[in-house]
Amino acid sequence: MFHRIGAAAYKADLSNTIALCKILGNPEKEFKSIHIAGTNGKGSTSHFLASVMQESGYKTGLFTSPHLKDFRERIRINGKMISKRDVTAFVEQHLADFERIEPSFFEWTFALAAWYFAKENVDIAVLETGMGGRLDSTNVIKPVVTVITNIGLDHTQFLGNTLEEIAGEKAGIIKQGIPIVIGETHPETSSVFTEFAKRLQSTITFADQHILLNQTYFTKHRPPLLAAEFYSSITGDTHKLVSPLSGKYQLKNLATVIGTIEKLIERGLTIQEEYINSGIRKVVKNTGLMGRWQTISKNPLTIADIGHNPDGINEVLEQIALTPHKNLHFVIGVVNDKDVKTMLSKLPKNATYYFCKADIPRGLDAGELAKLAENFSLKGKVYASVKEALKAATNSAASNDLIMVGGSAFVVAEIL
Repeated sequence: MFHRIGAAAYKADLSNTIALCKILGNPEKEFKSIHIAGTNGKGSTSHFLASVMQESGYKTGLFTSPHLKDFRERIRINGKMISKRDVTAFVEQHLADFERIEPSFFEWTFALAAWYFAKENVDIAVLETGMGGRLDSTNVIKPVVTVITNIGLDHTQFLGNTLEEIAGEKAGIIKQGIPIVIGETHPETSSVFTEFAKRLQSTITFADQHILLNQTYFTKHRPPLLAAEFYSSITGDTHKLVSPLSGKYQLKNLATVIGTIEKLIERGLTIQEEYINSGIRKVVKNTGLMGRWQTISKNPLTIADIGHNPDGINEVLEQIALTPHKNLHFVIGVVNDKDVKTMLSKLPKNATYYFCKADIPRGLDAGELAKLAENFSLKGKVYASVKEALKAATNSAASNDLIMVGGSAFVVAEIL
């Protein structure tokens, strides 16, 4: 399992997925889909779009990763997880055929999702890539619209050491004649996407150039909701949205969502403004999304966020700066194949740190993390588990302090 042990479980090849789908009768061809890649934001964007499609009356499949509490979170229809019975029936029916292929965990899971969505006759499915794009198992589909949220330096050992190289891998999901929406314009990657789109005769839209933020504020609701007004220079429409995902970084994802919805409408889907609004507002209720600036406790205020690479940490730190608090307590654990030093270099020196390791083989030893943190003048203690680290932070924090839990999706998963 890549998510547990890392590189040893990664298979950069589509042949297994193609073989699995053939055994299943190519279920991936039996439903419409939206395909989403990106370094950060693809999870939130996927959930937002699935919620909007669900509100619009479409029977909507959603395939995402990783899961936080239950494997079945990865495969949902209208927010409801695949049943345990369907998972076991799939395994029992296809085990013998699949054993000769020796699929990876992710390849097997995608095949299960495609089979389930076809069996249940979904109208449309939102499919999030696991990693990269070109060689990701999900890249056997032909979507209605393709989305790439952004490009950052993550999974460099697989995808390349520069933004251009990583963009080339993500751009591998662009299909002949299928519209592509890019969430964020970046000088180092824009030309890569433009060239791919031109070669494949795909219309390309940079959402942040056309979906313009007019105003934003946080409501007086507790915890506060993110309210924003966007103007589309393409349609001339104004969209007033309220999101329960209150991280300011969600503004980028919301712009990407609006840009994608406009393309879906062009492609013949019916999505009214009221359903865009309700889909955004009900995203947590409709999809079960967790771990994005999620309030765990109000006294002291305790927030969990799965930001787990340098760009993701930047977004978390921006949101911390906007959150009133006296002292910051940071419960942190990371996995051993991330750019840990760059992440640590960005963290505030005036916080108290609680170093821990998620209970997975891929987790970086908490003592080793603490030693690395010393090089960046970050001070704190080492704890035997995530649970003990949070308990210590809770006992130390005053009522007007902020406890932040993050560094890895696996740390957040254990808290939840």
